[in-house]
Amino acid sequence: MPESLRTLNPKQLEQLAREIRQEIIDTISCSGGHLGASLGAVDIAIALHCELETPRDSIVWDVGHQSYAHKILTGRLGDFRGVRQFGGLSGFPKRSESAHDCFGVGHASTSVSAAVGFAEAARLRGDPHPAHVAAVIGDGALTGGLAYEGLNQAGHLHTPLVVVLNDNNMSIRNNVGAMSAYLSRLRTDPTLYKLRKDIERRVQRLPAIGPQVYAMGGQLKEGIKAALVPGMLFEELGFTYIGVIDGHDIEEMRANLRRAFDIGGPVLLHVRTIKGRGYGPAETRPDKFHGCGAFCVTTGALEHSSGTISYTEAFGRALVQLAREDERVVGITAAMASGTGLDLLEEAFPERFFDVGIAEGHAVTFAAGLAAAGLRPVVAMYSTFLQRAYDQLIHDVALQGLPVVFAIDRAGLVGEDGPTHHGSLDLSFLRAVPGLTLLCPKDEAELQGLLATALQLDGPVALRYPRGTGMGVALPDTIRPLSGPWIEVLREGDRVLMLACGTGVNKAIGAATLLAKEGVGATVANVRMVKPLDVTEVLRLASQHEVIVTVEENSVVGGLGAAVLEALGESGLTVPVARIGIPDAFVEHGRVDTLHELVGYTSASIAERAQRLLGLGCLVSAAVDRAPVEQPPVQQPPVPS
Repeated sequence: MPESLRTLNPKQLEQLAREIRQEIIDTISCSGGHLGASLGAVDIAIALHCELETPRDSIVWDVGHQSYAHKILTGRLGDFRGVRQFGGLSGFPKRSESAHDCFGVGHASTSVSAAVGFAEAARLRGDPHPAHVAAVIGDGALTGGLAYEGLNQAGHLHTPLVVVLNDNNMSIRNNVGAMSAYLSRLRTDPTLYKLRKDIERRVQRLPAIGPQVYAMGGQLKEGIKAALVPGMLFEELGFTYIGVIDGHDIEEMRANLRRAFDIGGPVLLHVRTIKGRGYGPAETRPDKFHGCGAFCVTTGALEHSSGTISYTEAFGRALVQLAREDERVVGITAAMASGTGLDLLEEAFPERFFDVGIAEGHAVTFAAGLAAAGLRPVVAMYSTFLQRAYDQLIHDVALQGLPVVFAIDRAGLVGEDGPTHHGSLDLSFLRAVPGLTLLCPKDEAELQGLLATALQLDGPVALRYPRGTGMGVALPDTIRPLSGPWIEVLREGDRVLMLACGTGVNKAIGAATLLAKEGVGATVANVRMVKPLDVTEVLRLASQHEVIVTVEENSVVGGLGAAVLEALGESGLTVPVARIGIPDAFVEHGRVDTLHELVGYTSASIAERAQRLLGLGCLVSAAVDRAPVEQPPVQQPPVPS
């Protein structure tokens, strides 16, 4: 536990850091995870836990990619081999997992705001000896506006907290933007840190001028500081700036943390680190080892997936081809170029590619400006991150009817990253937006055709698709827009109507096959356009069947199933409906197939629900209402000798 750290001498702490890094490397090499960021933050975690007494004191981690060492130091070493596996530790700080995880997190730029809340709560309670509060934020997260909202309030209130800026010049890949350049100047000039106190001391010693300048205490003093003192941006926000210090020197970190907490107000401690520290392949290829799968520790070779193209790559290839045909097409990402496939556009048309950093709201309003000026912007973003730009999507894009295409990657359950990253809500929150067209492809070839369709429409369009490999279908040589039908009948039967979208289409086909073996005929229809829904076709098909089952990898609240129920209710047509999808709950982390079993998103579950609606009982074995699936065995990496 962390209290034992204070009994160790500097050499023992350095040895502990090496052992923690090796444990992280060995574990993530088998299970996958966020390697580089956590390796870079090991020494920070040790220094913080040496100087703070959690859980009385609070450490708020930004994003959570940096928190593996924190988990190990706070009594979870024995469980760490199961991190990100079903039933095991979360890959992110999680309040229900440990009292030392004071704040749950999975998205960037939140730590300062939350830390201000902790510090001000202690002040409001009137604690005679208030707990210390530290926020650890990466330089990549400083590209997000929420971080500055927190800094602004902390400076205004003179909130007693320490913000540790973990500066490794990286988010997933190299950071972009003016803030990155500013931090780089601070980080790369070794004289700036020494200048700070030396300048003030020398000015005060100047005969006559020095005392007068400091007695004035006004614009001249601040002008001198602004011209010569590093970190003035943070000073102007009300913070005391300390830095830049070596984030891998535990003793220097400890000394500066003590100094920072003694100040009593808001302090920014600027720390320089190396992403992937202690593992050569991760240091030289930090982008590949940010969030990685299993790999060979000896060589650093990452495991390769099957030869089937991913949805992400199918999108990226299609966007390049369509951009070649239409010079108005541009791509925008929020620090996720490779994760969204926009790196292919960057390579082909760098002048038409924009990475705005971790600033989803800005990305959407920036796209609105481009669209209003006559371009055809494509905003490529994970479903879970689009939630952060909902206001801009409504007010700046949809309200003005602007032709912005939202390419929504990672729709549905994404696996080991868990509830902070599952894309389970986008159909629900997007259906509520007036004037928005919502498209869902059943496979990677249809994804390319629907992207071409989206770029032809004169209003906002959202195109959502899952993580991972596609269905293995052949991609077209020439990508052409689709003109319908927007509800495509793939299989016909006489009793059950299955209306499915996205990954649900293949699940429904499997269910129809199972039902056919029991003598039950089922129609499977691919709903390519969820909004506006082709109500006429829905009612036509519904009138020909006894029951309806809707299938979607989205929350059952507000998605495709809700749209079908609305259409039936308004028409007065009475047909029993069962909705298959993600339950109205936050689903835990684990392999995608395990999670699909857990929530009943399988062909067998769909078939069983259809049989129940028909009053046939359970003819097909399924997992709809049973207890959660048993935890799969945890793959154990070798214990280092």
